[in-house]
Amino acid sequence: MIYVKVKVKGIRFIIPVPYVVLNSAISIVTSKFLQEKLNKWTKEYFEKKKVDFTFPLIDKKMLKLIIKELKGCKGIVLVDIKAKDGTEVKVRL
Repeated sequence: MIYVKVKVKGIRFIIPVPYVVLNSAISIVTSKFLQEKLNKWTKEYFEKKKVDFTFPLIDKKMLKLIIKELKGCKGIVLVDIKAKDGTEVKVRL
């Protein structure tokens, strides 16, 4: 399980993200349908800004392998950020 801890002005949030939810999100984000729609939705904006960019296809198998490997590394801190205004974000496996 991945734990996301957010502290803003004395208020703390701890959001546990199970690997099942993460795998489901990967399946949705890497779907060919969603990626085609994403390119379609952003095409007009990129044309307006005169930027030649399309979102590359994301490999679902590779992302799932990465998540599988991360499951064995419990306790590792992936992100630890402290802003000047006191906001803190910490992501831990």
